[in-house]
Amino acid sequence: MNRWVRITLAIAPPILVLSSFTALVLSPVEPKETPQAPPKKEVARMERKLASIRPKGYYILIDTAANRLWLKRGEKIVLEAKCSTGSGRQLECQGRRWTFETPRGEFRIQAKIGNPIWRKPDWAFFEEGKTVPVNENERYEKNVLGEYAMAIGDGYFIHGTLYNRMLGRNVTHGCIRLGSPDLIKLAQLVPIGTKVYIF
Repeated sequence: MNRWVRITLAIAPPILVLSSFTALVLSPVEPKETPQAPPKKEVARMERKLASIRPKGYYILIDTAANRLWLKRGEKIVLEAKCSTGSGRQLECQGRRWTFETPRGEFRIQAKIGNPIWRKPDWAFFEEGKTVPVNENERYEKNVLGEYAMAIGDGYFIHGTLYNRMLGRNVTHGCIRLGSPDLIKLAQLVPIGTKVYIF
């Protein structure tokens, strides 16, 4: 083979690759369409729909990750408080298992109890390494739930605490704990039936 032909063949592939790359880089890019804002009528319709499903009057929001509680009336924040919610811990004893989580979802205040008395469930005795009492009267403890307990269903309450230093942490057995001033204000403001949204 001719020497010049061999040199040309050796040089040609890189030149072809380079020219292909240049063509790729210099190809025009199709401009993206600018998103259009929805028509004003559509925005107004969506705002009306949102307003129709927004709770009327007082409602409570509870953020279990941040351990914060808000009492709102419409868009206005009436009370913002540090709270404690479920630890997520599990307890197993005598073939039974409990998971201490605060439930998520929509609830409502079903009852408000002043100066509540705690009826200790079985798990409370197991946690303390004690035997579950046969005598029902041995289950009751005063002055551990604060000034009020507000039932939200399935045995869960918003109530006070003896452990203010633990507010803001996930340490409870599922109930929502508040400090005394916030608990009293909340209990005095919200009527039975107030919606509670937990997330």
